[in-house]
Amino acid sequence: MAGICFSCGFGFNFTSEVGRREECPKCRADIHVCKNCSFYDRNLYNECREPQADVVKEKDRSNFCDYFQLSTNGTSSGPTQADLKAQAEALFKNFGKK
Repeated sequence: MAGICFSCGFGFNFTSEVGRREECPKCRADIHVCKNCSFYDRNLYNECREPQADVVKEKDRSNFCDYFQLSTNGTSSGPTQADLKAQAEALFKNFGKK
């Protein structure tokens, strides 16, 4: 199972399921955290796309979430606030012009 550390961007490989106490081999950040999960999305309520997951306050600390799935492309957070603002400005840029 390949992944990328949310903290330092280091790529790593696990041969089995990611345990709660796993750490990044480079920066020692916890791996079983919301910010490394494929369900993580900072733009949603509870910052999670899994509706049944319990609320986790510290998104960068190890947790007991049963829905954790290691993200294969780094932090899976959706568009940033800046991205959304730029999209909205582009949408309304020509609004009212003929």
